[in-house]
Amino acid sequence: MYAGVEIGGTKTLVGFGHSPEDLSDIVRIETRGPEETLAAVANAIKDQAAGQRLRGIGVASFGPVRLDRKAADYGRILKTPKPGWSGADILAPLREFAVPVGLATDVGGAALAEGEWGACAGLAHHLYVTVGTGVGVGVVADGRLIHGVLHPEAGHLLVRRAEADEGFAGVCPFHGDCLEGLVSGPAIAARLGRPGETVAADDPVWTTIADYLAQMAAAFTLVLAPQRIVIGGGVGGQPHLLAGVKSGLRARLGGYLPHLDDDGALEAYVAGPALGGRSGVLGALILGREAALAAGA
Repeated sequence: MYAGVEIGGTKTLVGFGHSPEDLSDIVRIETRGPEETLAAVANAIKDQAAGQRLRGIGVASFGPVRLDRKAADYGRILKTPKPGWSGADILAPLREFAVPVGLATDVGGAALAEGEWGACAGLAHHLYVTVGTGVGVGVVADGRLIHGVLHPEAGHLLVRRAEADEGFAGVCPFHGDCLEGLVSGPAIAARLGRPGETVAADDPVWTTIADYLAQMAAAFTLVLAPQRIVIGGGVGGQPHLLAGVKSGLRARLGGYLPHLDDDGALEAYVAGPALGGRSGVLGALILGREAALAAGA
């Protein structure tokens, strides 16, 4: 079997198996400090793997994280506003299992899973965007995750400010009013003084959020030409928000791309995740499988 670990900003999930059909009950661990969290991950794997053959482990982690295997800090969290995690070696506790380990971002893992079993099954070029505590983007081209010097950090794109946001500085500690600083859960809470999950579906703030995400989707569409964009996360996965993003995207494209210039095409082009909250863990299983195959394990 394979172990899949999704390390998120608020929770860490551990699952075992090969696919959605045989995925084990998922172990949930609160994401606290790195030592406590990663020790709990290792213990969960030990408990489940006892007496079984563990072929590989996949880790899909929040970022930024170093994914270049040639880098001296491979597997470490880079500079992050999450207290205590900058420089954390997230692979260190897993080396004791002596099996191949695959690594990607949490949103990259989700993109892989949606491509194999979910909303993008059968598509070679697609994106997964998560909008929650932060904004992350996983890019799949020709069926493979795209990484350069670093993984995509499109959550920090700059967007045109809405008039309704005049005077709102944004919450990103690095850029203030980048995309993440304007649409994330903490950004909504900072605007309104209450958690985003308490905001009614007809609140005007959603129009503003939808426009920013439509700008993001337009940029991805024009630069990467994917076959589908999946938007999930605690903020992004809400149906009323997706409807606004689709409407805004059509307006932003202005009829320039004929293959998206009708409601039916646009409806299929921007979608919610089909795997729900399991996307990241299932993607981590894929990473473990790919690592094992590459190592001949």
